Amino acid sequence: MIAAQVRGYLEKASWIRKMFEEGARLKARYGADRVCDFSLGNPDVPPPQEVAEALREILSEDRPEFHAYMPNAGFPFAREAMAEKVSREQGLKVSAEEVVLTCGAAGGLNIIFKALLDPGDEVVFPSPFFVEYGFYVENHQGVPRPVPTREDFSLDLEALEKAIGPKTKAVLLNSPNNPTGRLYPEEDIARLADLLREKSQTLGRPVYLVSDEPYRNLVFDGLKVPSIFKHYEASFVVSSFSKELSLPGERIGFVAVHPEMPEKSEILAALILANRILGFVNAPALAQRIAAKCALSLVEVSIYERRRNLFCQILDEAGLEYIKPEGAFYVFPRTPIDDVEFCKLLQEELILAVPGRGFGAPGHIRLAFCVDEKVIERSREGFIRAVEKARQGG
Repeated sequence: MIAAQVRGYLEKASWIRKMFEEGARLKARYGADRVCDFSLGNPDVPPPQEVAEALREILSEDRPEFHAYMPNAGFPFAREAMAEKVSREQGLKVSAEEVVLTCGAAGGLNIIFKALLDPGDEVVFPSPFFVEYGFYVENHQGVPRPVPTREDFSLDLEALEKAIGPKTKAVLLNSPNNPTGRLYPEEDIARLADLLREKSQTLGRPVYLVSDEPYRNLVFDGLKVPSIFKHYEASFVVSSFSKELSLPGERIGFVAVHPEMPEKSEILAALILANRILGFVNAPALAQRIAAKCALSLVEVSIYERRRNLFCQILDEAGLEYIKPEGAFYVFPRTPIDDVEFCKLLQEELILAVPGRGFGAPGHIRLAFCVDEKVIERSREGFIRAVEKARQGG
């Protein structure tokens, strides 16, 4: 028999899996070209041209040592490239020694929690949240503590203050947010940093801030994601190239440690050790080489912005309430009835969405707009009919 904890995980993680399975069933029955699948955040925008050029260059000079083991923190040249990227984005000089290459942002979060958490330590994060945060924390005997956001999905700093207690080891942020597309403004980051300094002083130890930033450069309307490093010293930045370069399957990301992190040397040593003993060993060698050559490149963000605008137009026409996404590629509308029941009505229209309760927010659905605009447009009448059915009692 499988472990009881894993059995519970299978239940908690079932919503996206159920939608995936339902999508496969609908596509087999009706044809993939008729199903509007908004369930998975799987980037479809082509990688920038620099990625193909980097691959050709790497293959043209391929040597056996290209595929050998490397230092557990990553190739030195790859760490240098990530340090330059983080320095530009955070507005603070970061060195290669303060960066660890990881197997995506997921690998990055896991090595941070492995390095920091003792059994029973708590990690606080705003809700709605990426569904796997709780699993990552519990992987390392920590306790996840989701805290509700405000109605517009902005940070509720008063609620966060109440949630941070003697067992809190870290606060985890994700901005732009999955599933809401919300971007936390600079004034909220500054206030949170002040709060964490006060809590750290009271506790006599740092309360760490972990910023999960895979969507940092997928922002709309000319907005900018504020720097975490500028505001708080006991902080980590985690990112990946899954979204910025449309390379989710290559599993390449990194952790950057604030240059003025308390006990920085010991923390970096712990991260590098965790990278090895968790079984990642290293981020993939080929992916490190691609990322190093393309660290400052970016997919065509305007494609996602056009899709967002089209989706919002359709949701307006259908009469669904939502907060307009400021980044990422998700919209998280409120449902007129129970979110699971509304997803069933959408399935009758061959539309796949994920119930918001899977992200800690019942009464909403997550719609991923990393699909062709034709698919979004094709869903228009289906959304209108589903909302009408919901308001008429099904």
